[in-house]
Amino acid sequence: MSAPPLTRGLLGTGDPSLAAHVAAHGPLPHGGHPTSFVGDLTGRGGAGFPTARKLHAVAEAARAAGTPAVVVGNGGEGEPAAAKDATLLARSPHLVLDGLQLAARAVGADTVVLAAAHSQLGGLDRALAERGDRGRVRLVGLPDRFLAGEETALVAAVDGGPSLPRGKVPPVWQRGVRGRPTLVQNVETLARLALLARGDDAAGHTLVTRHTAGRVDVAEVPLGARLADVLPLAPGTQAVLVGGYHGSWLPPAVAADLTLERSALASVGASLGAGVLAALPADRCGVRETASVLAYLAAQSAGQCGPCLNGLPRIAAALELLARPGPRRPGLLADLERWAGLVVGRGACTHPDGSVRLVASALRVFTPELAEHAAGRCTAAPGAPAFLPVPGGAR
Repeated sequence: MSAPPLTRGLLGTGDPSLAAHVAAHGPLPHGGHPTSFVGDLTGRGGAGFPTARKLHAVAEAARAAGTPAVVVGNGGEGEPAAAKDATLLARSPHLVLDGLQLAARAVGADTVVLAAAHSQLGGLDRALAERGDRGRVRLVGLPDRFLAGEETALVAAVDGGPSLPRGKVPPVWQRGVRGRPTLVQNVETLARLALLARGDDAAGHTLVTRHTAGRVDVAEVPLGARLADVLPLAPGTQAVLVGGYHGSWLPPAVAADLTLERSALASVGASLGAGVLAALPADRCGVRETASVLAYLAAQSAGQCGPCLNGLPRIAAALELLARPGPRRPGLLADLERWAGLVVGRGACTHPDGSVRLVASALRVFTPELAEHAAGRCTAAPGAPAFLPVPGGAR
């Protein structure tokens, strides 16, 4: 996916050069400890963990272990529907690199890594050369896989191994890269840290990738904005996907008045997650779209535990049958709901939980379409193209 246009705000014109960066933002201040200005900034990688607490935890772990920490900037945006991190790295690499410098100062790191897709490494290397930082920041290319940005998979890749998740104990902030306390921070969080250091009000905004009929773009929006003011909901919009492929479908009437705040989204079982907002057009089939995504997610699993090895393929196969108009085996829908419940909380990582969250929301929101399919009909326009991007184009 090529980088879509970005609205003015976090990046201004988006000129990636160091000269344009300094002209727009000024030099990075050298005074003050990063925890003194981080405020209530939360991570923009999906979990939304308070940044100050994360910095403090890694710094304390490094002191207790008697070893310098490691800082890893996470640009591993494996989410096919998301483009915010890729756009940020392409248009404003120096804000991210400033943020890495601040994070390394905060936790006492002597090793700094920036991980991103292989296609972005050339631009990032040029940015490092402009700063004279080649050799001080290590670039790591990540595979084009959904789980490449999961923090334990990321640590494995930085260590030179396969990009596969591992168990959460011990956590990477205690034992990560080369067994040392490691701070893994999303690149948007780092860029916002760099703005906060300059006195800019950056914590109250976020980048989102918006999908509407015929358009994908990246926008910077206030966290308290109404969803309907951020994402155009055309007449006939069937549902709104919030959070990406580990997110939730919501009915338009529910989504429209929601604000992009953690508590408001949580009240309807949603979260901003990967920062993806998608308005499903009237001429597409939500069951078919979800089945295609689930087939992709099942294929993207690490295959290291029962829920991923057996559960997700079975769930994806059942959803594929439900996506085909016509008679279906009695009890198939009930079996799908039961299987989805069985994998929750049992995976080595959160991939199964996120995948079945999407399924459960689809079964709620697209109940009328499921009934149409059972009767041999589909309300989508014949030959309508895929709405949500699925690598490889599998439908």
